[in-house]
Amino acid sequence: MRTTRLLVAVFSAAILLTTTAAAASAAGIHHYVALGDSFTSGPFIPAQRLDPLGCGRSTANYPSVVAAALKPGNFTDVSCAGADTGAMTRPQKVPFNGTNGPQLDALRIDTDLVTLGVGGNDYGVFGTLTATCPGLRATDPTGNPCEKHFTTNGVDTIGTAITSIQPRIEGVLAAIHQRSPGARVLVVGYPRIAPDSGYCPDVLPFADGDYAWLNSVEKDLNQALEDAAANGDAEYVDTYGPSRGHDACARGGSAWINGKDQDVFAAAAYHPLKAGMAGVAAVVLKALR
Repeated sequence: MRTTRLLVAVFSAAILLTTTAAAASAAGIHHYVALGDSFTSGPFIPAQRLDPLGCGRSTANYPSVVAAALKPGNFTDVSCAGADTGAMTRPQKVPFNGTNGPQLDALRIDTDLVTLGVGGNDYGVFGTLTATCPGLRATDPTGNPCEKHFTTNGVDTIGTAITSIQPRIEGVLAAIHQRSPGARVLVVGYPRIAPDSGYCPDVLPFADGDYAWLNSVEKDLNQALEDAAANGDAEYVDTYGPSRGHDACARGGSAWINGKDQDVFAAAAYHPLKAGMAGVAAVVLKALR
């Protein structure tokens, strides 16, 4: 009789452990929060959310694709076009008289997954390049007039700005860990805009010699993010390498990045397309698994 009771007890305990493990596996991620700028939010990619409209937050951006695959208990996307690291802790004014609250306010003590894609807007790096470089192409189409424009006394001022971005990212990561100490934090890098070789001035109107410089700027920015992640107890997700062959010049529908022509039904100029968001999401999911 004792033997029978013992076997029943052991069997019941085994069932309980199996059921608990299965429930935990099914529960997966409890609360996923996505933080970031326009390369995260996805301006003009259908369908656009209205909370607020000025953030250009798409229901098909990479956080939404990741969330659809992971099926977390709760998903909060507060990414917003134009956000820099300051927008993580301060309200951000956006077009159409809207305001996006401090993005870190979305974090909770029980948040267990955070993706962060920010840095390109700090010191106006991204906006300055896209606003200035195309206009300089005509002055020296085969040269590097934009690189020269941003070089003062032999110093690359864009590169100098990028070195100052890393400590800002580290500060954001420290604040994330403080608010959500149990969260797994992924810093998502920027996918490539220009190809390794070749030119497409009709799509990406930089001078030929500035393509290599644009790539070096992106590499430096991504390196700053990677170093910040290493110093800030976070994981870096490289999207620059996996996006090779999917730059703005890519043909046949393989581009992840839109070129100079803004398309209000597809993507903002120089920003990810829906295919790009799907591509980045696949890279993020691979890192998580």
